[in-house]
Amino acid sequence: MAKTTWTIDPTHSEIGFKVKHMMFTNVSGRFEQFSASGEMEDDNLELSSFSFSADTASISTGNADRDGHLKGADFFDA
Repeated sequence: MAKTTWTIDPTHSEIGFKVKHMMFTNVSGRFEQFSASGEMEDDNLELSSFSFSADTASISTGNADRDGHLKGADFFDA
């Protein structure tokens, strides 16, 4: 079996998110530190796997107070 492995290039990638706040506005943000990789055997998607992790302490929404709250015990406890 031939195994192919891919690793995300964090220099040329970003992990972003958007969530509703108070049901009428969106808040966007990103994780500054993350990693991801994938593996596939014999070009068979059924044998594929993907892993992802993000350092929750690296969250950034462009608002220091909000970032501090998200890093606190109410959310990520980072």
